[in-house]
Amino acid sequence: MKVLLIGGGGREHALAWKLKQSPRVTKIWCAPGNAGIAAEGECVNVDSGDVAALTALAEEIRPDLTVVGPELPLVNGIADAFALRKWAIVGPTRQAAKLEGSKIFSKEFLQRHNIPTAKMYGAFDSSDKAKAALKNVKWPVVMKADGLCAGKGVFLAPDKEAATNFICSAMEKQELGEGGARILLEETLEGEELSFIILTDGQRYAALVPTRDHKRVFDGNEGPNTGGMGAYSSDELLPSGLREKIVAQIVTPTLRGLAADGIRYQGFLYIGVMLTTSGPKVLEFNCRLGDPETQAIVARMDFDLAEVLADVAAGRVDASKLKWKSGASACVVLASGGYPGRFETGKEITGLPEADAVPGVKVLHAGTKCEGDKIVTGGGRVLGVTAAGATLEDALGLVYEAAQKIRFTGAHFRKDIGAHASVRGVGND
Repeated sequence: MKVLLIGGGGREHALAWKLKQSPRVTKIWCAPGNAGIAAEGECVNVDSGDVAALTALAEEIRPDLTVVGPELPLVNGIADAFALRKWAIVGPTRQAAKLEGSKIFSKEFLQRHNIPTAKMYGAFDSSDKAKAALKNVKWPVVMKADGLCAGKGVFLAPDKEAATNFICSAMEKQELGEGGARILLEETLEGEELSFIILTDGQRYAALVPTRDHKRVFDGNEGPNTGGMGAYSSDELLPSGLREKIVAQIVTPTLRGLAADGIRYQGFLYIGVMLTTSGPKVLEFNCRLGDPETQAIVARMDFDLAEVLADVAAGRVDASKLKWKSGASACVVLASGGYPGRFETGKEITGLPEADAVPGVKVLHAGTKCEGDKIVTGGGRVLGVTAAGATLEDALGLVYEAAQKIRFTGAHFRKDIGAHASVRGVGND
C-alpha cells in the first residue's frame, strides 16, 4: 500500500510514524511534511490547502490511499475531488466539513437535531446587529467567527467593551479575513473539556481513546489560547457511565442527524465536549483529528492503522479492529518564543537524539524544517514530545525527562500537562 498523507504538523508526523509501522505500507508521501516526517517518508512541497495541486500530485504518484490531516483541504473539497476520480481517501466531503468550516452551520445542526449544546444568542452578518445583541447576553459571552480563522476565531468576552472590540476587529476591520464576516454569540459553558473522537464510514463508527487538550499557553491555564500546548489520554477520563451518556446524547443523534440531512460523513469526527453539571454538551465539531490529541492517541494504538483507514475509505469500519494499549499517554508541546503571538523561526534545535533516546519516547515534529544538516524551527508549535506508560504519571515522567534535553532559543513548554487529571478526570458520571 502506498499512502499520501496531507499536512505538515505534529498530527501528521504522528500518523506517518504509525502508518510506517504497518507491514502493508511500502511508501509514504507527505505534502508538505516537515523535518521529522522526512524520516518516515518522502516530503513533497505542495500546499496542503491547494486542492488542484494535491489532485495533480495524486494523479502523478497514484497512491492507494490518501489520508487528510488538516481541515483546510477538507473544507476546500479535496474529498469530493478524489471521489470523482474514485480514489480512496479518508476525510469528509466539503458539505460534511461545514461542521467545522461554519460555526453557524454547526450550531444550527445541533439545534435542529436536539443535541445538547450552549444556548445561542444569535448569528449576525452585520456589526451593528451584533453590537445591539450585546444588551441581551449574560457575561462572559462566547463569540465565534463563522469561518476558519487559524485558531483565532473564538473569543470569551468578559464585558461589553471587549465584545465590541472583537466585533470591530472581525467584522469591520476584517482582521480575521473572510472567516470573520459573520459571527455568533452563545452562552459560556462551565466544566471540564473532553475530546471525544470517532472514526466513521458514514454508517458504522469506532470511538478512539479519550483525550484532554491544554489550550492556554501558560501553566495553570493562564494566558491566551493556542492551538494546543499538550494533551493526555487515560481511560479514567471516560468512566462507563459518562461514555454511555456521550454516545446516547451526542454521538448517535449526530450520526442520525447527518443521515437525515443527506450528508454522508466519512473520516474522523472530533467532538469537543464540555462536561457540565447538567451533563455533556457539544462545544464544537472538527472534521479531522485534533492536534496535539492525535499524538497522545497514536501512542496508545495497538493496531494496524493503515488497515483500519483503508477499511474506512472502503466503507467498512470494524470497531473490533481498534485495540488499545492499557495505561495512559501524554504529549507536551515545545513552542517558539512569543507563541501564540509573534515569533521568530530559523532557530537551531539541539538535543533531539538525546530526547529520542529516552526509552518509550517519540519526539514528533510540528514546526520544523531542515537547513543543511541542521534542524531549525519553522513554526509556532515546534515539537510534541510523546510517550505512553503504565500510568499517566509514568508517561508524563518520560515526556518531561526528554523535553528537558531539547534546546532552541526561546523554547517554552507547560510544566503541568495532565497534572490535575486525578481531580478533573472523572467529570460528571
